[in-house]
Amino acid sequence: MKNSLVSAIVFFYLLIVSVRSDVLSDSCREAAKDDPNVKFDFCVSTLQENPKAKSATGVADLVEVAMETAISNAKSIGSIISKLLSKKSLEQYVRSCLEDCSELYSDAGSDLSRGEQAFEGKDYGTANTRVTAAMDGAVTCEDQFKERKGVVSPLTKENQDFFQLTAISLTFINMVQK
Repeated sequence: MKNSLVSAIVFFYLLIVSVRSDVLSDSCREAAKDDPNVKFDFCVSTLQENPKAKSATGVADLVEVAMETAISNAKSIGSIISKLLSKKSLEQYVRSCLEDCSELYSDAGSDLSRGEQAFEGKDYGTANTRVTAAMDGAVTCEDQFKERKGVVSPLTKENQDFFQLTAISLTFINMVQK
């Protein structure tokens, strides 16, 4: 009797865990299908690093996970930019671009925080607008390096990853609205 009870508990635990992991996988699959900017593997691997992803029961929970991940990423990029700016040997144009990027990512973090609050209040239009503004920061940061011939952005990967995190957030918000 005891063994069958333990077996039943283990079975239901494993069932719940597999259903929860399917929420992330299924949501990322749908997001990648809906938006060419969202890559399935990136979505799953990045979001599953957040412990809250394990307890997500639906896409609305994953919006919070995606936005928190993007906010954390914006802060991390800000730290990377600070380290780059501490180098004395930077060309003035690159330094100027990095200073702009620093401000853009600071604003992006604020926009995402406001977007998260709007989403929690079911103000999906404002959430969408705020996440889009944050997304534009990554594009603007990357594009300004391209304005001068021969200048290579030291933040290309960071900008691409952040762009994708915001694309995931936007797509999840849109999925919740359906």
